[in-house]
Amino acid sequence: MEIVTRPGSDAGDGLASSFATSYAGVLAFMAVANEGNFARAGDRLGIGRSAVSRNVQRLEVQLNARLFHRTTRSISLTSEGELFFARCQPGVMHIAQAFEEMRDLREGRPRGRLRVSSSATFGRKVVAPLLAGFQEAHPEIELELLLDDARPEFIADRIDISFQNGRMEDSQVVAKQLVPMRMVTCASPAYAREHGLPRSLDELAQHRCVHLRLPSGRLAEWEFKVDGRTHRMLPPARSTFNDDDLVLQAALGGQGLAQLPAFQLCEPLQSGDLVTCLAEHEPDDRGHYICYPSRRQLPSRVRVFIDYMTLRIRAQHRQSMAFASGLGPIGEPVRQVA
Repeated sequence: MEIVTRPGSDAGDGLASSFATSYAGVLAFMAVANEGNFARAGDRLGIGRSAVSRNVQRLEVQLNARLFHRTTRSISLTSEGELFFARCQPGVMHIAQAFEEMRDLREGRPRGRLRVSSSATFGRKVVAPLLAGFQEAHPEIELELLLDDARPEFIADRIDISFQNGRMEDSQVVAKQLVPMRMVTCASPAYAREHGLPRSLDELAQHRCVHLRLPSGRLAEWEFKVDGRTHRMLPPARSTFNDDDLVLQAALGGQGLAQLPAFQLCEPLQSGDLVTCLAEHEPDDRGHYICYPSRRQLPSRVRVFIDYMTLRIRAQHRQSMAFASGLGPIGEPVRQVA
C-alpha cells in the first residue's frame, strides 16, 4: 500500500518532527561517543548536559535499542551502540565536510566555476580582454562568458555575475556602477565634409542616420539632455542593423550619423576616423554596471571577480577620460575636417 502525504498534512508534519528528533539525537549520540561523557558532549554542541541526555534518550526510544552502558562513573557503547556509531560516522563526516566546504567557498581560497554574462560588444571589447589576467591571478576559478544583448534571468540562466548597460530598473538584483555610460553622436570625417555636422537637435532631421534594432525588436531611440531633461527621438535613418558593431562600421564608412557608447569609439576617435557632435546634449544618467543576485553570503570567487573587474574597468575609463581631455570642446579631434 502506498501512503501519499500532502503539504501541511499531519503525516508530513509527523515525518518532519521525527526527522528533526532523529537528527538532534544522532548529533548528541555521536558527540557523547566521541567525548566519552554527556558534559563534554554538551560543551562541544553548545547545549546543556541535560539537553544532550534527553536527545539521546529520545533516539533510543525511536530505535528501540539501548546505545550506552551508563554508570555513575563511566559511559560506554553497547553492541547496538557500536553498530549504530559505525553506520552513522561516515554520514556525519560527510555533513561536516559539506559545511566546511561551504565555509571555504565563502572565506577560503577562491575556486570553482563562474558563469558571467554581458552584452555582446561590451563583453568583447571590455570584459573578455581582462579575463586572462584574472585567471592568471586566480587559476582555480573556471570562467564561462556568455554574450547576449538581452537582459539575463539570473536563476533560470544560472548566472553568477552580469555586466549590464544603461539604466538599472530591476530592484531584485544588486547593481554596482562601474563607470558612467556616455552616448556619443558621431560620423566619419568624409560624411562631415560632404554634409556638415548638426549644431542643434533640430538639424538632425536634415541628416542621414544609422539605427540599432534592439533584441526586443524596437529601434533604439537616440537620447539627449535638453534643459536637464532626457529628450528621446528617432532621426531619419538610411540604414538599420541589429548589431552595434555593424552600426559602427556603417558610421566609419560614411553612411551617416550614429549614436553609440563611448567605449566603442575610443580607437576610431583617437585615430581621427570619427568625429563627434552635439556633445553638449550628451545624456548623463546612464552607466555600465556589474550585477549579481544578492550581497549576502557571496562566495569568494564572486567577490574577487567583482573587485578585479571594478578596479581595471575604472582604470581603463580614467585613461579614456585623459585622452578625451586632449580633444576639442565637443569631443572632436583638434585637427579640423578639411
